[in-house]
Parts: sequence; C-alpha cells; structure tokens
Amino acid sequence: MPTPITMQSGKLNVPNDPIIPFIEGDGTGPDIWRASVRVMDAAVNKASGGKKKIHWHEVLAGEKAFNKTGNWLPDQTIEDFKKYLVGIKGPLTTPVGGGIRSLNVALRQLLDLYVCLRPVRWFQGVPSPVKKPGDCDMVIFRENTEDIYAGIEWQAGSPEAAKFLAFMEKEFPKEFSKIRFGSKQAGQNWWKQLEAVGAPPRSDIPVQVGVGIKPVSHLGTGRLIHSAIAYALKNKRKSVTFVHKGNIMKFTEGAFKDWGYEMAARPANMGGFRDKIVTERESWILGNKEANSDCTAEQNAKQIDPGYDMMTPDQKHKIVAEVETVLKTLWPTHGQGKWKTMLMVKDSIADITLQQVLTRPKDFDVIATMNLNGDYLSDALAAQIGGIGIAPGANINYISGHAIFEATHGTAPKYANLDQVNPGSVILSGEMMLRYMGEGGDADWTRAADLIIKGMDGAIGAKTVTYDFHRMMEGATKLKCSEFGDAIIKHMG
Repeated sequence: MPTPITMQSGKLNVPNDPIIPFIEGDGTGPDIWRASVRVMDAAVNKASGGKKKIHWHEVLAGEKAFNKTGNWLPDQTIEDFKKYLVGIKGPLTTPVGGGIRSLNVALRQLLDLYVCLRPVRWFQGVPSPVKKPGDCDMVIFRENTEDIYAGIEWQAGSPEAAKFLAFMEKEFPKEFSKIRFGSKQAGQNWWKQLEAVGAPPRSDIPVQVGVGIKPVSHLGTGRLIHSAIAYALKNKRKSVTFVHKGNIMKFTEGAFKDWGYEMAARPANMGGFRDKIVTERESWILGNKEANSDCTAEQNAKQIDPGYDMMTPDQKHKIVAEVETVLKTLWPTHGQGKWKTMLMVKDSIADITLQQVLTRPKDFDVIATMNLNGDYLSDALAAQIGGIGIAPGANINYISGHAIFEATHGTAPKYANLDQVNPGSVILSGEMMLRYMGEGGDADWTRAADLIIKGMDGAIGAKTVTYDFHRMMEGATKLKCSEFGDAIIKHMG
C-alpha cells in the first residue's frame, strides 16, 4: 500500500513505497519525464533489490493544468505537495497576460521553500567552454523567498506607483531626491535641457518611474545561512562564501553578510557553529600569531589591514581590539593550527565573484547568497560544466521537510514531442531527490542516487549522448532523449 513520506522529530521518515507527486512539465517536459522516470525507477529497483518502489502521483501545473482546469496552478497541486512532502517537476511555462508572474516562484513562496539548492559539478567528457571544467565543483544555497523575487513592485505610471512616490516625497524627501525623475518638475527640467539642443518644446512630461522593494530579513537570512553551513559540515566541504553586493546595498545585501557571520559565530547552544568554523579574517589573525609568537596586537592589525597606518585613532583602536578579542576567545580552541581543520567562512562581492568563479573556481565550495545573485551565479556556473540542460535544482524547507526537485531549464517548446532533448536536468534532480530521501537513514535511497551518477558518468564517458553534446564531441553517438535514459540505465551495471 503506497505510503506518504512524513517528518518526525526533524527527520524524514521514508517508507519502502513512498508517494511522490510529480509535474511532467510543459514543452519538452513530457519527453524528458518519460526518460527520467524510467532511470529513477531502475536505480531504486536495483539499489533495493526490488524491495522499494516509488508510487508516482501526477499533479497539475502550467499549460496542462490550464487546459484541463482553467487554472495555471490548481489548489489541489499545492495541497498534494504539502501532504506528501517531497516532489519533483519538469519545466513550466510562465503564464502570459498577468496573474501569476512565475509558477516556479509561486510554488517556492506558497510552500516556503526557502533554500534553492543548486549543485554544480562536471561529468568527464561533457563539452565545456572553459579549460578546466573539473575545477568547478560548487554548491549554491540561494535564498528563495525574499529579495526582489518577493514581487513587490509597481508599474511606471500606475496609481500604485504614483501613491508610493507621493509617500516617499512627503515622508522621505532626502531619499526621494535620489529618484532622478520622480516628479513632473524634474522631467520638465530635463526636457528644457533637450530644448536647448533642438528638441521641440513640451510641457506635459508624465512621471514614468517603476518602483520595486527589496526585502532582506534577519530571520530569512539566518535560516538560509544555517542550512548552508550545516550542509557544508555534513558533506565535509572546505568553505562557505557569502556572496553579496553589500558595498552598495549596505542595509540589505550588506546586512545579509553581517547576519551571516553572526549566525556562523553563535555558540552551539544558540544554534550556531562557533566550535566548527573559522572566519577568513580570524584565520589571518590566528595565522599571524602562529607565524610569530611575539607579534603584538598592533603588528597583527597592520598585517590584516594594510591601510592601518592611514586610519584614524578610533579606527586603529577598533582593529587592535578585534585582534585582541579573537586571540583571547579563540586561541584555546582554534589556535596552534586547529583552525586549519575547520570550515572556513568568508564573503565575496558579487561582481568579482562572477569573475573569480571562472578564473579561480577552486577558491569556492559552498556559496550562500540572495535570490537574484543566486540566479545569476547558478546559470553562469552551469555554463562551465556543460550547460543548464544538465544542471539540477531543488527547493527545500529543511524545517518542515518539504522539497520540490526541478529542471532548471526552460520548456523549449520547438523541441516538444520530438524525443531529442537532454533529460539530464530532471534525472540529476531526481538523483538529488533520492539522496535527500536517504537523509532519513535508509541507505537504499542513497545507493539509488549513486547509481544514477554512475550511469550518467558511464553514458557520457562512452560518448553516447543527446544532440546538444553530440554536436560538440568528436566520435560521439547521437541518441534520442529516451535512448539516453536507456544508456544511463545500462551503465548502472
């Protein structure tokens, strides 16, 4: 009898016959799903010796849902994902003409799936635009529910935008002055400058300013950072990097960085990881002392801040106090090289990160970042390891246990029903799903995930691939979408 997955005492309880809701997806989704479900079923059967079987339960979203029910995202779909905890989906079309902006975003917000988990790794033989794609082995924790993806914005010229701008002008005049063309007067002043260089006179300059709000919260940041650090420690990763644009957005992205360090450095009895992590800056201070035991706090401060000599007395005092505090509180537990075995926690500005994941990918391991940065980074990194067609993804609430694993690419409708596209994104998302199910303690699910990786490695290594890889690989055999699924199963052994 099929049985739902449950969450008990913070741990997944996965039966031998779990019910897993799935959305096959739009466009190429049905082709991809048919290949993917066979791979997942074969892996589970082989890993468990036939003792386990997933009972697939289709739920509707996207075009198929709209055609059948008149609703892009039926309430029953949300209820089923809530009830059965773990599910998987293919690519979905974004509705045209208003309403839901994005079905993917809606699912994440309705189920509070606050972590978007995107592992990025290269399979031997996959064509890549970089020289050493194998150096790219990262896991992105992207905050899923806040930032600009909260969807709080108003169209230019709308009554809502006008109301918000009027509120800003009245209550926050200093900030309003930074909105370059937030008033009719500002528009008219600009047009007069244009008239001076030949533009026709005009007096009816409308206020056209789109407005958006970017919420970033202490609690939202904390649960994302906690998940990233816990994952890194469990999987023996070497570092967690907070990626942000805090040098410009000081009270949103800058706060994300500050709150991230605060979470990391809390003692264990307050939900933190103080005894298991060291920040990059702390490692400099400890390393300086280890290299020279006679190093004074001021000498140490000069080494960690090269601009020390140009600082004000108050600034110097602050840096010296930081050094003294680190040495006093951490030397017994982290000194004498003990910090070198701990998880490194650091941060990086978003723009330089997008360069350095290309030029110095080994410097990054687990990345924790906000919604928009994570969107940019995950797709940029996917390009290094063969494209978004084989990039898996998951949306998880580690507290409730709810998780939806998903294709990260689009629907590609021109290839629909041609049995051509690469099903790798959904297959590898299925691998993530099985590994997540194995976190409850049943090794069969983890072994099934391992078999999918083995099968993918084998199929690609044998140069039996779909058209997207075939056109860039010498001596490869081109397979259909369904045939690639067969090849993965074959190479499971």
